[in-house]
Amino acid sequence: MVAHGTIAFDTLTTSDQVKTGTEKSLDTSYIFNGVAKAYVNFAGNASPLTNRSSFNVSSLTDHDTGQHTVTLTNAFGEECACGGKSGHFWAWYSATGNTSAIRGSNKDDDGSVADTSIVTVSYFGELA
Repeated sequence: MVAHGTIAFDTLTTSDQVKTGTEKSLDTSYIFNGVAKAYVNFAGNASPLTNRSSFNVSSLTDHDTGQHTVTLTNAFGEECACGGKSGHFWAWYSATGNTSAIRGSNKDDDGSVADTSIVTVSYFGELA
């Protein structure tokens, strides 16, 4: 027998007996709105790019030195905020509108791009 259903609740509550013995609550909208909707950790200097770990990511594309596109399994409906760390560089990724492909670059403090062995980017926003 297959059962399908929905569990609806506004707040998660725990007694936290192990640490403080005090009840704690968390509004579920915080969880929905405050967590990353996608992330990826990949080797930006590998050919082809090597995806080490990801969530909601279907593929990676290498365009040029320090230039990559992350294609998402589920697209963002509006703007998404994206950012991360790439070794000693910052990874800047941006997208607006209903998109499932987000292009970015790995830039150091003087703005030059480079391929690095570790690129980690998180994506926040509303999915379509």
